[in-house]
Amino acid sequence: MNEKSRSVKVNIGNSALMPKEEHLETTVRFRGISIGIPADVRDDEKRVALSPEAVNILVESGNEVIVQKGAGAGCSYSDKDYSENGAIITESPARVYGSDVVIKVAQFTTKEANYLKGNQVVMSYLNVFNLSEETLASLVRKKITAIAFERIRDKSGIMPVTESMSEICGVTSVMLASEYLSNHHGGKGIMLGGITGITPTEIVILGANTAGEFAARAALGLGAQVKVFDNSLQKLRKIETLVGQRLQTSVFHPQVLRKTLRSADVLIGAIGLEDLRSWYYVTEDMVRTMKNKAVIIDLSIDRGGCIETSEYRAMKDPVYEKHGVIHFSAWNLPSRVPRTASMALSNIFAPILQKLAESGGITQVLKNDPGFRNGVYLYNGILTNEILGHKFNILPKDLDLLLSAF
Repeated sequence: MNEKSRSVKVNIGNSALMPKEEHLETTVRFRGISIGIPADVRDDEKRVALSPEAVNILVESGNEVIVQKGAGAGCSYSDKDYSENGAIITESPARVYGSDVVIKVAQFTTKEANYLKGNQVVMSYLNVFNLSEETLASLVRKKITAIAFERIRDKSGIMPVTESMSEICGVTSVMLASEYLSNHHGGKGIMLGGITGITPTEIVILGANTAGEFAARAALGLGAQVKVFDNSLQKLRKIETLVGQRLQTSVFHPQVLRKTLRSADVLIGAIGLEDLRSWYYVTEDMVRTMKNKAVIIDLSIDRGGCIETSEYRAMKDPVYEKHGVIHFSAWNLPSRVPRTASMALSNIFAPILQKLAESGGITQVLKNDPGFRNGVYLYNGILTNEILGHKFNILPKDLDLLLSAF
């Protein structure tokens, strides 16, 4: 059956007729907004921004959710899972990208940006290092208001997406380290942790942030010896309190770090990098001094990396060896556990989208919610992000001043 040609118009205030059994597109009357969930085209991105359960909440509230066929396949959500929860399933990219709000995990490509009809809200990861000038130009030309997942803050000032993905990265990094220390993947054949009568493995963590905390928790739970480096004494004290036991901690000092790395079995880089500068906490010379078949996992690689020998790798080819040290540096580690990551994202974005629908427009939400406003990098096609402005040599505008004009 072909899709009906008439477009669905947003009519806030009308009652909703929600599709329950029909899996193909149909024109429905509803109150709220239309939300498009595209299928990410990247092979190494398996997450989806909204789970079927989150879709059900939004549809029951009177919104229309349009899901591109196969959008949830990477995390084992079928099209039927979505259609049974009220979503409209379509194969047409233009139909999905024509929604009032388009939400996806991976950064928009130029091709995807060209599908947009214009004057819409889009939400995704920004990934400043990889955004192309062509993609940005397309978003600007279409007067898009664009929100970066990783910059949104909640009422307490915490970045919920960054925090939840950091938790996943921290735990997953230790699981990966255990995997690559074994000889199954060419490691030296040792168990991460320790047993009676055998010296425990040593894990060095750079960064006393959320990723560092959860990596430390996982490693300590397996019996490993953990050492944490950070330039903030406050963060080092805090991580000891959160973990609940005494850790070996140190501020960054090249000589201390170099000495520690000589005996380390695993190095996990969890430093949060905020700008475009190249700044390596671990140099290539330091890596040369590490044990043969030691493991390095750089969780900061999507922002340039904090270890000089790290390479930006896709999930399908994340591992390489340099100076006898095994490196794992895939840019989107949560995609190794995409269903867990997708549920975490859904918990964050379902309430945000519902608030957007109830407010009557993005401008009102941005005026009333400074945390959500922090995620904006384009407003009606006007650049508001300083880092992007520096990258593309464009003078960004002050978002507060722009909002005051409306």
